[in-house]
Amino acid sequence: MAHLRSRRRLALAVPVVLSLTASLGFLPSVASAAPAAGTVARAADGPNLAYVVNTRTDHRTIESVRREIVRNGGTVVAGYDRIGVIVAHSANPDFGARMRAVRGVDSAGATRTAPLSAAGTTEEGAAQVLSRAELTRLAASAAAGEEPLEADQWDLRAIGADRAARINPGSRNVTVGVIDTGVDDTHPDIAPNFSASQSANCVSGKADTTYGAWRPADADHYHGTHVAGEIAAARNGIGVAGVAPGVKVASITVAQPDSTSLFYPESVVCAFVFAADHGIEITNNSYYVDPWLYNCMDDPDQRAIVDAVNRAQLYAQRKGTLNVASAGNSNDDLDADAIVDDSSPDDSTAHTRTVDPHECFDVPTQLPGVVTVSAVGVKGAKSYYSSYGRGVVDVAGPGGDKYQIPDTPSKNGRILSTLPNNQYGFLQGTSMASPHVAAVAALLKSAHPHATPAELQALLKAQADNPGCPTEPYDGDGDGVVDATCAGGKRVNGFYGFGVVNALRAVK
Repeated sequence: MAHLRSRRRLALAVPVVLSLTASLGFLPSVASAAPAAGTVARAADGPNLAYVVNTRTDHRTIESVRREIVRNGGTVVAGYDRIGVIVAHSANPDFGARMRAVRGVDSAGATRTAPLSAAGTTEEGAAQVLSRAELTRLAASAAAGEEPLEADQWDLRAIGADRAARINPGSRNVTVGVIDTGVDDTHPDIAPNFSASQSANCVSGKADTTYGAWRPADADHYHGTHVAGEIAAARNGIGVAGVAPGVKVASITVAQPDSTSLFYPESVVCAFVFAADHGIEITNNSYYVDPWLYNCMDDPDQRAIVDAVNRAQLYAQRKGTLNVASAGNSNDDLDADAIVDDSSPDDSTAHTRTVDPHECFDVPTQLPGVVTVSAVGVKGAKSYYSSYGRGVVDVAGPGGDKYQIPDTPSKNGRILSTLPNNQYGFLQGTSMASPHVAAVAALLKSAHPHATPAELQALLKAQADNPGCPTEPYDGDGDGVVDATCAGGKRVNGFYGFGVVNALRAVK
């Protein structure tokens, strides 16, 4: 099932970067982060929960902390020693507090609020799957040289991706890692560009590279396959085309295989480290890390989540990986003084709380160095659901909007892409905007193979088209009520950051 939380932002804003860095003391560059062996479990009274324990990176400290994990009733599941992150399980209700008191531990906390078998979900909305009859009807609209369903891909034309493909479809030396629900690499539009050697399943917090482990658990876990097609569906005369149809795409599965499809912190830590250690140039992150929509630094568990995931994504950046993430689908102003969050925690019973987005972070979107992406519809206006924020959103991309109707055969304002089992369908969300940006970044990396993540981000911003803030009050759903306020000017603003990315400029 589609995981709504999808994929958000990087508040590259200097105040956020400084706040995160100062408060957590993030670790310096490291050379490797291979998982270490686990230990034997100890019984305790309470629900069995997963934890992240974040330590200094010297060998003596890590070994000492491992012993303390066992002594306090925990089991080491995976250890990423070079970034000082240990994933542990424990049924000891005092485990987190005890580990925070251990010498050498910077932060420690539970990564969920319900036992390891917990259920719960937040959805983006079901995919509109096209029937065979609809596929045949839409394919009849294809022009010469187009993919059969390309007439319905207004998003490609909106950013010049159709013309860019004729100049440079992207390099086979560039891989985009889809950190998501899994990718169906047997799909005929994805198979030609799929990289099995750079794919894995990280659900447990430890990478499983068994052949096929990266695939979705079932057809309801379609989110990652849709994202992968947006990025790199091949121009092979079948179905749709991706924005960068010449690059490779890999799958790093992090979603729980049950009906929850939750993306827990330990899975995402594993994914960033795996991507970095396997030469993936760009990751797409169309999700937020569960169970908290916003992780507040004054809560020890949430603080530990931010610390662990940030160490992993910074490690990836230092290894040359650009991380792109969606801004979210809550129409939240991420630069506001306060936001009401009524969906967290989403693995047990949610409660309403008011948070400060400058102190409570959507992860990984608001982590330093991550590219935060908002969504636009066919008219180039902010999608009604897209979160935004001056100094938070970096760039925008087509994510679809059911209220912005395109002049296409289907008249569907959402994004058409691949689905498991050789199917195609429409989805909308910042989950769809982020892969458009990741694909343009892949085109830029193809043209500038030695560009660093920071340089790629600068190039993304430089080539973007900024429509500026709307001149009329913003009413995204047309109900007569002002839904959001855009702050900023023509060069950079809260709705679009530096602007909507442009694939054609990326290859010229």
